[in-house]
Amino acid sequence: MKDDRRSQFRDAHSDRSSAEQVPDTPQTRAPAYRLAFNDLDFMCRDELRPVRLQLELLKPEMILNERGIQSTVVLFGGARIPEPAKKSEARTETLADLSHYYDEAREFSRLMTEKSMSTYGREYVVATGGGPGVMEAGNRGAVDAGGNSIGLNIVLPHEQAPNEYVTPGLCFNFHYFAIRKMHFLMRAKAICVFPGGFGTLDETFEALTLIQTDRMNRVPFLLFGEKFWRSIINWEALSDAGTISPEDLDLFRFVETAQEAMEIIDNWEEENA
Repeated sequence: MKDDRRSQFRDAHSDRSSAEQVPDTPQTRAPAYRLAFNDLDFMCRDELRPVRLQLELLKPEMILNERGIQSTVVLFGGARIPEPAKKSEARTETLADLSHYYDEAREFSRLMTEKSMSTYGREYVVATGGGPGVMEAGNRGAVDAGGNSIGLNIVLPHEQAPNEYVTPGLCFNFHYFAIRKMHFLMRAKAICVFPGGFGTLDETFEALTLIQTDRMNRVPFLLFGEKFWRSIINWEALSDAGTISPEDLDLFRFVETAQEAMEIIDNWEEENA
């Protein structure tokens, strides 16, 4: 990414190019001689973790700003949920039964991207984790509508290229889960959560905690699949035990369909306009 601002000083690109042309000597071959910002071994040292955290926060933020993206609609959900046409390949009968949420995520994303395109792609841009399953469905729905979508991928030991439907210029890769989750929520106008596993639960409860504690503005928080969510979490037990307040149960709503979710989000905007 080129910085077009004028400066009286020589730019970093020029010095990096010049440094590659220096005579080959014992001194220039030594790691100590490498430009610090162009030295990957140096950048990966433990002491540079604060710098890497800052870079991982800055890079997507700068690119999204340059693209004029002001708000997002976040889709969380399981990587293992197959599209219905492939549900026979699912690992369990439950995953096969949940496959219809792939289609709901895809349709929701299509409808939301059409809404986004009415703002010239600046508002309501769909953002997913960029992986398979529900994430793929979200990015795929944006393609169905002819629009763009964001993918916030992360380096994992057993995965993974981003799914093929993420807009290439809006596809990011992360090392730090914490910074990735910040980017999910920094522009979020709504959060839609589909059935998933540990990663989905982690993202769900972090977002709910930020809203509960007023560290984040309240937004529509929609859980797709009431039967699934009630089977894995006894929400009322948390309230009855006093570990959350009864009103905390109003921070989210259960939905089943893309159309139902769109209506809630549209009405939320009208009610809070």
